[in-house]
Amino acid sequence: MISATPIIIAAGKVDAIADKFGLAWGKFFAQVIIFWIVFTILKKYAFGPILAMLEQRRQRIADGEAKLEKIAKDAAEAKQNSQAILDKAEADAARLVKEADDAAKAIQERRQQDAVASANTIIAKAREAAQLEQEQLMAQLKREFGRMVSDATSRVTGKVLNTEDQTRINQETSAQVSA
Repeated sequence: MISATPIIIAAGKVDAIADKFGLAWGKFFAQVIIFWIVFTILKKYAFGPILAMLEQRRQRIADGEAKLEKIAKDAAEAKQNSQAILDKAEADAARLVKEADDAAKAIQERRQQDAVASANTIIAKAREAAQLEQEQLMAQLKREFGRMVSDATSRVTGKVLNTEDQTRINQETSAQVSA
């Protein structure tokens, strides 16, 4: 069993040190309680809202990045779709040219020239249509991307963008997407 004498001696040393440094236990406990109250109030009314605001901003930025990734994915899909349309048009055109060549072997020279001319016209029209559709898709994608960037910028900065700011951001975004 531990003797009470060393504990009393240790307590006496603590009291001597406290007296030497001018420590008043009542005041010390009062300061601890006041510190705890101030800390609790700051935590609830100051730090809590600030941390919540920072978390909201982090979430908005994450949402904006997710939207940018989705836009990039959509752009890649649109490019792939336009390439598939071009490939299909070229395959169709090649098929038509082959059919025209087969038919031309059986028909007179004049019919052969008409078929080839017709196939070339179809190829040109198919390429024109594919190019027009690709340009329309890219224009639509640029507008949507610019709108989303403007929206994300206004949300992140908390600033309502005027028409001039939106136009400038849309132009910069379109230039970067085109590059």
